[in-house]
Amino acid sequence: MAVLPQPEQDVRVLRAHPRALYGLAANPALPPDLVDRLIDVADAELGGVLADRADLTQPQAVALADRVEEAAVPLACAGRLTAADVDPVARPHTALALLDAGIGDPKWARRFVADPVVDHRERLAACPGLPPDVTETLAADPDVRVVTELALWATPDLAARLARHPHAEVRSAVAHNEATPPEVLAMLLGGGGLPAARRCLVCDQEETPSALDTHGRRPHGEPLPGDACDGSHRSAVLRLRARALGNPATPTASVTGFAGHPSVLLRRQLATRRDLPTGAGERLAADPAPGVRGDLAENPAIGEALMRVLARDRDPGVRRSLALNPRVPLDVLTGLARTTRIGSILLPRIAAASPAEVEELAASPEPAVRTLLAERRDLPAGVRDALALDPDAKVVKAVAPHPGLTGARLRAMVDGHGGRVAARVAANPDAPAALLADLVLREPPVRGVFREVAGHRHAGARALIACLADERARPVAAGHPVLPVAALGELLADDDEDVAEAAAANPSLPPALMRALLGEATP
Repeated sequence: MAVLPQPEQDVRVLRAHPRALYGLAANPALPPDLVDRLIDVADAELGGVLADRADLTQPQAVALADRVEEAAVPLACAGRLTAADVDPVARPHTALALLDAGIGDPKWARRFVADPVVDHRERLAACPGLPPDVTETLAADPDVRVVTELALWATPDLAARLARHPHAEVRSAVAHNEATPPEVLAMLLGGGGLPAARRCLVCDQEETPSALDTHGRRPHGEPLPGDACDGSHRSAVLRLRARALGNPATPTASVTGFAGHPSVLLRRQLATRRDLPTGAGERLAADPAPGVRGDLAENPAIGEALMRVLARDRDPGVRRSLALNPRVPLDVLTGLARTTRIGSILLPRIAAASPAEVEELAASPEPAVRTLLAERRDLPAGVRDALALDPDAKVVKAVAPHPGLTGARLRAMVDGHGGRVAARVAANPDAPAALLADLVLREPPVRGVFREVAGHRHAGARALIACLADERARPVAAGHPVLPVAALGELLADDDEDVAEAAAANPSLPPALMRALLGEATP
C-alpha cells in the first residue's frame, strides 16, 4: 500500500507547476467536491478538460456550461445537456451544437436563420432535419459561406438546384455531396448543361474594403494560396472537378476521360476510384507522376495484371503503395518484400492471409517475408513460437510484442539479439515485471525501452523510477498508477509541464495532495 507523503512534500505541492491543475481536472479519482471546486475556477482550457470527464453529474455539467461556453459545446455534443438547460440567446454556440445533435428546440432554427452573425447561420446550415422554410431561407442567404455549408449536406432535390448557384464555391460543395444526383455530378464534372458560374473566391477579392465584416474577413471567405482567376474561375473549377472525381456517386462513364488530364490533382483523384475502368487504369499506370501511380497501386479495384505491372515500377513509393493494397497477390507481395522497404506495419493482405497461407509465409526462406507475417498478433501458437526462435533479428523484433509469449521466451529473445529487440520485447503485453526491470537497467541502455516500460501494465515501482531518468519516458511514467506516491509529490513541481500534468492526472495521487494542489490554485 502506498505511503502518504511527509509534510515537507506537501510544501513542494504548493509550488506545483501551473499545468498540474489541468492534469488534476482529468484525474479519474478526483473526488466530486473537488470537481465542483475546479468548475468554480475553470477557464476555457480547464473547462474543456472537465467537459471530458465521464463522471460529471447533470448539475455539474450545467454549472460548467454556464461558466465556460467553450466547454458547453462538447457537453452538448455528448448529450450531457438538454434544450431546457440552454438559453439560445446567451449560449448560441451551445444551442447550435444541440441542434446539430438533433436534440435542440426546433424553434431555435427559425431564430438562427435570421441571426445577423454569419457564423451562426453557417453552423445552422450543417444541422440535420431543418424545417423546409428554414432550408429555403438558407439557400437564398446573401453570404456564400452559408449556402456552401448547406450544399454539403443538401438533399438530392436541393443539391440539384444549388448546382446552378452563381458562385463556384457552392457548386464545388454540391460536387462533394454524395446525395447529389449522378446526372448533376456528371454535368458539374463536364461543365455542360449548367449556366456558367459568375463568381469564385478570387473574384470576391475585388470587393471594396467596406465589404469586410466586423472581424476583417471578406464576406465570401478567402481563396486558397495559389488560386487564380482570369474570368474562368479556373482554380475553383479545378477544385470542383477534383471533388466530383472523388465522389463515388459520380457516374463511371463521365470520369474516364480524365486519365489524360493535365492536372495531377485530377488524375490522382481518378486513380483512387473504386469503379475505375480497365482502360483508364492502364493509362494511369504509365503516368509520369509517381503520386498518380502510387494512388493507383493502392486501389483495391485494379486487377491482378495491373498490379504485376506496378510491382515492377521504378519508384519505391509506388511499390510500397502496392504492398498496402489488400488484394495484392501473395506472390507479388513476397516479391515486393525483397525489393521494397515496407516498414514495421501489418499489411492488409498479410492480415487477411488464410491458415494455409500463414504456414506458407512462415516457411519462406526470405527473412523479409517472415518479418511481414510476424507483425500479425493472432498467429497460431506454433507459428508464433517458431518466429520467436528465428535466427534473423528483424523477424524476432517483429514478433516480440505478440501476446502469449512466455517470460522465459521473451528473455531468451533479448539474450539472443540484445538491444535490437529489447524495445519490442518491452512492448509485449505479457512481459513480466522482473524482465521489465532488467530491461531498463541493462547496459548499455536502449532508449526505446524506457518509454515502453513506462506505460506497461506490469511495470513495477523499481522500473518506473528508472524510467523517470529518460526524457521521453518521464511523462508516461509520471502517470503510471504504480509509481510511488513519494515520487508524485516531486513530479507535480517538475519543470516539464507534461510531467507535472501527468503526475496530477495519476489516479494514485492521494486526496491530500489533490486538495493541497487545488488549494494553491483557489485561495
